[in-house]
Amino acid sequence: MVEKIIIFYDIPFAEPSICWSPNTWKTRYCLNYKGLAYRTEWIEYPDIEALCIKIGAAPTDSKDDGISPEYTLPVIYDPSTGQTISDSFDIAVYLDTTYPDTPQLFPPGTRALQSVFAQYASSRIVSHLGQFLRPAVFQKLPAGRSQEYFRRTREASYNVKIEEWAPRGDDRVREWRKLEKALVLLDGHCRRTKEEIGGEFICGINPSFADFVLAGIFQWCKEGFGIESDEWNDISRWQDGRWADFIGSLEKFSTVA
Repeated sequence: MVEKIIIFYDIPFAEPSICWSPNTWKTRYCLNYKGLAYRTEWIEYPDIEALCIKIGAAPTDSKDDGISPEYTLPVIYDPSTGQTISDSFDIAVYLDTTYPDTPQLFPPGTRALQSVFAQYASSRIVSHLGQFLRPAVFQKLPAGRSQEYFRRTREASYNVKIEEWAPRGDDRVREWRKLEKALVLLDGHCRRTKEEIGGEFICGINPSFADFVLAGIFQWCKEGFGIESDEWNDISRWQDGRWADFIGSLEKFSTVA
């Protein structure tokens, strides 16, 4: 009998069944929120490109040379339609279109707004977090091929050794404060939006793709830094616990299947 559940491709840590990537978290949240049956296949970094080419997943960007296609996760394969979809936003659009009787990720008229929000969150938050989190993520990747690939590709992209990514001393304090300030600004935007629309979430009373974008970033923090870390403790208490409460409100959609 042919399997009919969606296959979701994610990137593993050395510890089994840990979803940590902010990008793949978006798709996991979407699948769980819609209640769609799926299973996870864990693909180590050096195997992503070959997998995507094999299953027909489109590239999502170009490499540093500006020419060669770059393949990234998340990717899903839906055996019910024979479709392979890459990029978290495109996956969300596909799921809404293909499964209209499930909760919608894009309430009518919000798709463009949510796309802008996702880009804003990435430029204002992920850009600050990356310098702190990439070295932490590196340590938690499977030893051997994954760590070698991550080191080689990231050091080539940023022209900095992994050990030198994270700021130290006064520089670290200053950069960490910049992150807090960015989250204060983000919180202000979210609160104003909710005051205008009403409801607990960005687009109203129900979560949407934009909420899962934001929650994915904080899951990245929690898993990357570690739940007992000073960094996660800081983020959890900022804005009176706003961000810890936020991902807590989405906990029922965070199952790792």
